[in-house]
Amino acid sequence: MSKRQKELAAEATENQVLEQARDLAAKIGESASKIWLAGLGAFSKAQKGGANLFEELVAEGEKAQERTDERLAEMREKASETWGKVEKVFDGGVGRALHAFNVPTREDIDTLSERVNDLTTITKKLAA
Repeated sequence: MSKRQKELAAEATENQVLEQARDLAAKIGESASKIWLAGLGAFSKAQKGGANLFEELVAEGEKAQERTDERLAEMREKASETWGKVEKVFDGGVGRALHAFNVPTREDIDTLSERVNDLTTITKKLAA
């Protein structure tokens, strides 16, 4: 696989991950909107139906809240996983680009810093 083909494959993967993240965010927003509307509808029915209906709706709302919390936790986990994939793809792409321009990595700089410190110590000993 040529370098350009690899870059195109990385871009395609990055675009897929970003699209998944966008879809997930849209689904979360849509769910939040539906939950809000359901709450308003329940409140309206409760006002019309009296205290018993209101208590029933509160109980049902508590059950729905538990289900929603579970679903939200699942969605957060998926979003976190997706974000991790986005970061990995991005870091890989940036790393390849920096490597192509011969930009040193953090590890390279740390190694050079250690070497400079060692040489400084040796130079001070020789000068003394």
